[in-house]
Amino acid sequence: MTSFENMQITPPTIITIFGATGDLSTQKLLPSLFDLFQKRYLPKKFKIVGFSRQEISNKDYREYAKKAIMAKKTSFSEEDLVEFLSHISYAQGFFDKIESYLELLETLKIKEDEIGQCTNKLFYLAVPPVYYKNIFEHLAQSELMKPCSNEAGWTRILVEKPFGNNITTAQELDAILGKLFKEEQVFRIDHYLAKEVLQDILMFRFSNLIFEPLWSKHFIERVELSLFETRGVEGRGAFFDETGALRDVGQNHLLQMLAFVATEDPVELDAQHVRAERARVLKALRPITEETVCETVVRGQYDGYLEVPNIASGSQTETYFKIKAFIDNERWNGVPFYLESGKALTENKAEIKVYFKKTESCLCISEEKSPRQNVLTFRIQPDEGTSVLFWAKKPGLSLEIEPRELSFSYKGSPEVKPLADAYEKVLFDGILGDQMLFTSTEEVSATWHFITPILDLWRDTPLHRYKKGSAGPEIVL
Repeated sequence: MTSFENMQITPPTIITIFGATGDLSTQKLLPSLFDLFQKRYLPKKFKIVGFSRQEISNKDYREYAKKAIMAKKTSFSEEDLVEFLSHISYAQGFFDKIESYLELLETLKIKEDEIGQCTNKLFYLAVPPVYYKNIFEHLAQSELMKPCSNEAGWTRILVEKPFGNNITTAQELDAILGKLFKEEQVFRIDHYLAKEVLQDILMFRFSNLIFEPLWSKHFIERVELSLFETRGVEGRGAFFDETGALRDVGQNHLLQMLAFVATEDPVELDAQHVRAERARVLKALRPITEETVCETVVRGQYDGYLEVPNIASGSQTETYFKIKAFIDNERWNGVPFYLESGKALTENKAEIKVYFKKTESCLCISEEKSPRQNVLTFRIQPDEGTSVLFWAKKPGLSLEIEPRELSFSYKGSPEVKPLADAYEKVLFDGILGDQMLFTSTEEVSATWHFITPILDLWRDTPLHRYKKGSAGPEIVL
């Protein structure tokens, strides 16, 4: 894994954003690229080309990018912004027409001539998954993915989640990718892998002796993985109604969180070893069957969902789910992992809680004889940090005990640098070629093998209603 702080990528690079006028480009990619530029992490020679179907001039797209950046950034150098925008241009085209790709190829050749040498090329697919197949095939057919020479200039493609919508479509997409491109050219994005706290789980476990000896079924009772949002699906009704919560965040974010917690020691901190261990955990997930689905899965929909624009009449799409999962291997056999996510809930948070087993006895006064339990929390967002709940004597003359918390916050001390946005890390590693925080073919296949049977069994499980602003359905697994 390459140090983010001490690197600058020197070979000239052209970054092409498919879906250049969409929300992802506006909200994340353009601001993150500007951040990288300000921190001097982009190559000295670079170009950004926006590609979309709208007819926009280069001048208008630069103004569009300027507004997107200024909407997200409160502090920046005006000189840097002007310089950054000078690297941006726009190419109009259609994802389903090969002619548009051939025109884009000519545009990129012109950009290379302006730079004066062969360049690296990064293609970011910030588009709905329905366009993936067309874009993959046309990128190959037009030879856009062909390096400009055998000696210099790589080409890479960054693909947003969800990658497929079940095991069949995921395998079909992978078959296309495998036929058209090399595995080292393909970067499947799950931006949660680039979250600071999630990355730190590996360091926390394997760089400190205090927890790793306890990290197993012998000392851990259960693990809870949560991803909650207070907002509903307003503004993305059509996409969400087609996708559902389980596909949206369960197949990717939550299962990757599980993989980080449950992985074995990768021994070496590189893409090959870390991704192989994550895949091994995901392959060990116990399948959920028709016999077990009702006791291991809860799905829900908040009141008012059906009134959201672009939601199908009588939609059965889930806005909430909870899964009781098990990993069938020596370390974790019998330990439940609870994966829970929902819209319109009481709070915004993404966190992992590891509950250690209760003490067999309690060295405390007679009325406090119940066993005590330690809880380790990885808070991914907001207020990123790690904390441990433990028990200690209350100050004073009595021997009563009370819970105490030992915590570390990434934002709580002046010596801690501001956290980079996850998309900064995604873009930086994509340009650098480090695939450790991108999902492999094996991982995608394993997650869909676990999720697809649940999707197939949705119709056999009740859709529980819950109120907006609540904690979700009151169903216990």
